[in-house]
Amino acid sequence: MKQPVKWQRSFRYAYEGVKYALATQRNMQFHFGAALFVLAFALWFGLSKTDVLFILLAVTLMIVTELINTAVEKAVDLAMPDLHPLAKIAKDVAAASVLVTAAFAAVTGMIVFYDPVERLLRTGRLSETGTLTAGTVWVLLTLIVLTVIVVQTRFSAKGTWVKPSLLTTVAFAVATLMACRSADTLVALLGYFLAAVLVFVLYEKQGRSLPSLILGALFGIFLTALAFYLYPL
Repeated sequence: MKQPVKWQRSFRYAYEGVKYALATQRNMQFHFGAALFVLAFALWFGLSKTDVLFILLAVTLMIVTELINTAVEKAVDLAMPDLHPLAKIAKDVAAASVLVTAAFAAVTGMIVFYDPVERLLRTGRLSETGTLTAGTVWVLLTLIVLTVIVVQTRFSAKGTWVKPSLLTTVAFAVATLMACRSADTLVALLGYFLAAVLVFVLYEKQGRSLPSLILGALFGIFLTALAFYLYPL
């Protein structure tokens, strides 16, 4: 059997490394999910070539630093299985590189997507003729919560079906309410930013499923937008 040439072996080994990191590292899974989400929005908004290049740069740096961080962690564990101050420093510095890149990616996303999101909210924002009362808000949120619970229980017997996260749904429903009713685009974006922070906390600290969190976010946005469409609040 013909052996693969050197460059083919290198490509295969590199691909195995990406698969390993994606299969075993929760942060890598989160970054891949976020990258797909951001690239889908870039395609939807029809960003310029320069904006797309900045998005691709941020995504690439994020994935590369996470791969390097994983390699450093495994190498340190192999060389120093026991606890050691220098081993901790090596891991902390590698993790710091991921943090710096994540900050760069977040700032890049906010700068690149601000104008397209502002145009979308400005053209799609409903008129101020309706009155959004406290009672209306609580009724809407209660209906959204009940809808998610029904969806979760309806498909509870299907173990492979991804059920939306209730907390994420509520968070993005509130953020969408702010976006639809606030005249300040920055306030609307900050609402979505806080909802995204909640998603990260649930994923990182609580070990929630990433598809469940993303589906919850989409549920919150869709159900709230549908309520505004059917009944201007």
